[in-house]
Amino acid sequence: MSVPISGPSSQVPDGPVPVPAALRPVLARWGAPPDVAALPAAWVNALGGTTFRLEGPQGTVFCKWAPPGVALDLAGEAVKAGWARRWLPVPEVLEAGADGDGSWLVSAALPGRSAVDPDWIARPEVAVPSLGRALRRWHDELPVQECPFDWSVPFRLERAVGDASALREPPAVDRVVVCHGDACAPNTLLDDATGQAVAWVDLSGVGRGDRWADIAVATMSLDWNYGPGWQEEFLRAYGVGPDPVRTAYYRALWDVGP
Repeated sequence: MSVPISGPSSQVPDGPVPVPAALRPVLARWGAPPDVAALPAAWVNALGGTTFRLEGPQGTVFCKWAPPGVALDLAGEAVKAGWARRWLPVPEVLEAGADGDGSWLVSAALPGRSAVDPDWIARPEVAVPSLGRALRRWHDELPVQECPFDWSVPFRLERAVGDASALREPPAVDRVVVCHGDACAPNTLLDDATGQAVAWVDLSGVGRGDRWADIAVATMSLDWNYGPGWQEEFLRAYGVGPDPVRTAYYRALWDVGP
């Protein structure tokens, strides 16, 4: 079983995280001391990647870092973010690169806070319906006919890293949309005042696919982050009824990656 990018073993660190020596020259270009040893991190994911936060002379920037062997496509994410920014608020990529020591993506800060910020974890009655409406907005506003990226079942099965033998006959497609690809709760930012979605992050999986590929994973992540009992509220806010067959299939597909 592969480990999801946002999952129960991903986390927001309690304190500063050590900065890999190979990343220090990148961070120095954005105002960090050349020998910076540790920085606050917005996220450490279960795959081994880290998103550092840097308060520099050019403002707040975030730097995603993936060491060698970590399957995070940061170059592809940079391209997808540039495409999606034409329609929705997603990170502005300032720099992206890779070498033998790892890969990185530097982006400008966005408004709002992650839906798994402690303040939102304490208020799921506000956060969960906002997440449902946010995913519906994502699916409605990104033009699927213009999307050059694939996230369909055949595309994903070709890249599966687990046993996908039981997934060769997917359910009929409900509605083709531009999927987010990792619609877990942490990847939507909510406004402090209104609780409404103001931005989306972590876009490496963006591509055309059945909307249930996102819905199934988004509802699954609610249990990880807010506890049981919130999935129906999310579906009501999104505007769709439960679909146990598609939900089970796309969660199983998620488990075999990518």
